[in-house]
This record gives sequence, structure tokens and C-alpha cells, in this order.
Amino acid sequence: MPRPRKWKKVCCLPESNLYGPLNEFDKDRNIIKMTVEEYETIRLIDLDGLMQEECAERMNVARATVQKIYNNARTKLADSLVNGNIIKIEGGDYKLYDEDEQVYGCKKCRRRRCGRNNNARTGFHGHGGE
Repeated sequence: MPRPRKWKKVCCLPESNLYGPLNEFDKDRNIIKMTVEEYETIRLIDLDGLMQEECAERMNVARATVQKIYNNARTKLADSLVNGNIIKIEGGDYKLYDEDEQVYGCKKCRRRRCGRNNNARTGFHGHGGE
């Protein structure tokens, strides 16, 4: 029997979930799926400057789990930048912080800044959520 998946805590969803080259859409380009938790590790470690241990604490998972998620995310970013592939952020095993939970004072929390709440999930499909 496989081990049950653990939900990773995520502060907020990205404003956009599709990234790639600015030239005309080429239907032959690869679309790389990046999960919401992979996006969250990039945001917390690379943008907010957290250590992997701090990121793990916020996401409520082990540091080794964050390291694996982060490495996968960086490989996908590199593939997109070098090969001109499109990244689509969707799905994963995540749960958004509840409004009454500590949000750690995120530097650029779109949920607070824009007044978004957990019901604002336009464009996202998959396993994530409540």
C-alpha cells in the first residue's frame, strides 16, 4: 500500500499560471507542468530569500521534501528558459492557508494585498485545494 501524500501548505496562487516565450504561440512547443508547490518553493527560496529549512516550516513538510520539490522546479525553469518551452502552473498536492492561520507576513502576499481568498482559483485544476 503506497504511503499517503502529504498536503503542502501554500500561501497563495500565482496571478498567472502560464509562462513562456513572447513570440507567437508555436503548437509544437512543449508545455512543462509545474505544480503549485514547486512554484511556492521558487517564490519562498529565490524571491523571498528563505533557507530551505524555513521554506519547509512554512509548507509544513520536511526539508528533504522541499529540496526535492525545489530541484524539480529549477530543472523545469531551466528547460523553459534554455529550450523556449512553456510552463503551466497547475495541480499538485497543496492546501492554501486558511484565513485564520499564521501567514508568516509574506513579502508579496497577493491574497492579502489584493483581498483574495481561498475561493479565488480561476484557471487552476487538479488535486490542490481544500
